[in-house]
Amino acid sequence: MADTSFDVIVVGSGPGGYVAAIRAAQLGLKTAVVERDHLGGICLNWGCIPTKALLRTAEVFHLMHRAKDFGLSVEKPDFDLGKVVDRSRGVAKQLSSGVQHLLKKNKVTVFMGEGSVPAKGKVSVKTDKGTEELTAKNIILATGARARQLPGLEADGDLVWTYKDALKPVRMPKKLLVIGSGAIGIEFASFFNTLGADTTVVEVMDRVLPVEDAEISAFAKKQFEKQGMKIREKSTVKKLDRGKGKVTAHIEKDGKTETEEFDTVISAVGIVGNVEGLGLEELGVKVDRTHVVTDEYCRTGVDGVYAIGDIAGAPWLAHKASHEGVMVAELIAGQHAHPVKPESIAGCTYCNPQVASVGYTEAKAKELGYEIKVGKFPFIGNGKAIALGEPEGLVKTIFDAKTGELLGAHMVGAEVTELIQGYVVGRQLETTEEDLMASVFPHPTLSEMMHESVLDAYGRAIHF
Repeated sequence: MADTSFDVIVVGSGPGGYVAAIRAAQLGLKTAVVERDHLGGICLNWGCIPTKALLRTAEVFHLMHRAKDFGLSVEKPDFDLGKVVDRSRGVAKQLSSGVQHLLKKNKVTVFMGEGSVPAKGKVSVKTDKGTEELTAKNIILATGARARQLPGLEADGDLVWTYKDALKPVRMPKKLLVIGSGAIGIEFASFFNTLGADTTVVEVMDRVLPVEDAEISAFAKKQFEKQGMKIREKSTVKKLDRGKGKVTAHIEKDGKTETEEFDTVISAVGIVGNVEGLGLEELGVKVDRTHVVTDEYCRTGVDGVYAIGDIAGAPWLAHKASHEGVMVAELIAGQHAHPVKPESIAGCTYCNPQVASVGYTEAKAKELGYEIKVGKFPFIGNGKAIALGEPEGLVKTIFDAKTGELLGAHMVGAEVTELIQGYVVGRQLETTEEDLMASVFPHPTLSEMMHESVLDAYGRAIHF
């Protein structure tokens, strides 16, 4: 008879759930995970990881076309979409089995099936073999989210794709429409555009990557357009007429509607939380617009029930989910836990050029009433960027003029998703401009631009 009583049961094994389970187990709590699909969740299997594998392929392909710039020659670069996708799936599979190993190593019990919470302290799991009834004093909901489907723009897997379809494409799009220019939309637009699809991106807001600093969005847009992408801002796809092998999109801007034909559409218009079928209403857990309402410690207001990651709302980022998982496990174990501050979490988008940011945009800092100092440094002034053949990019830093606190950092260009953590650590340590200026950055590296951007905010930039 399998054990059915635990200290902690985690529903969902994505980057929030599996990390929460491992940390709880490390702290000596008897822990179980319930997963209905794949260990590692969307992030490992259908999100962060496989998309990065695809985007790496696109990056290499892009460089092959630029071989001449580096004194190299490559005969007609080509690709095999099937093999590109196989590599991406292989990467995901390797990591998913890695999660299985980690859970086992940490003695976490895994139940494969659909979980629900019929009452406080109880989790019911529907498996192939029937229903298992489990008990635990603490339940962590980590069920994640899925693609939002807009009426009339629903995915069908053939002409209209979600991110899942786009990760296992049935064909190479010739003329592609991407609806939505957040991280998911723009990453797929970047991937297929680099492989040669004629790509159009439609964004309802006034700029692409609308959560980023306006200056970074504008810079990225210019680069996308240079690569042949068509960007249509302040525009809405009103409806899609599906025909044989083609879709006619009705795109509205300023009250005028135009139609255009595409062979493939990717819908990336946000996500909705997986809150259905869990029994949340009966439990008394509050749900607001498909997301569970929690306090800063991820508590739902129902004793012993927590919610972490995408189901608990924005920012919808894997690293936020993981951090919340650790925090909740430590809270349950009676340790002193620090709440996760949304403005301390970096956002990274792996399009070409990459985009990364942490903290407030310039507009947000002003709106919050800060008197600010802004510094900028372009990639063209950096030796390593020139040597890499990546002279297009920008680093921007925003400081509180009174205290020297780093309020925000925003970057666009090569490898900025790796660089951003320098500013993340700086913010965590409550660094001022003086500390950053006094730090010695290694030469030649892209990171030197982070130093120069700080110097520039105070009128002291050396290399520009």
